[in-house]
Amino acid sequence: MSCTPDGCAYATPRFLLGRVVATPNARNRISNGEILNALSRHVRGDWGELDKEDHEANELALKNGGRLLSSYRSTQNITYWVITEWDRSATTILLPEDY
Repeated sequence: MSCTPDGCAYATPRFLLGRVVATPNARNRISNGEILNALSRHVRGDWGELDKEDHEANELALKNGGRLLSSYRSTQNITYWVITEWDRSATTILLPEDY
């Protein structure tokens, strides 16, 4: 596990991603490499650019079966989200305007 002031990330996956999908907008604007990197970070509990309250909400969601949200920024400075559903059946990559 590695920790920063914003939270901790684990070396191994902390949950299942389920079926992974991306919106057309995200696929067109975010590279596959960045998406794969974000999925790797997300599944290890590196929630990206979330505030402390959202980090804490994700940690509670891991324990209680809630939805998980991560926020990342691409090399083109595009904010995008990775959301895993409460039942871990699916994970979606999308831009905020796709929500």
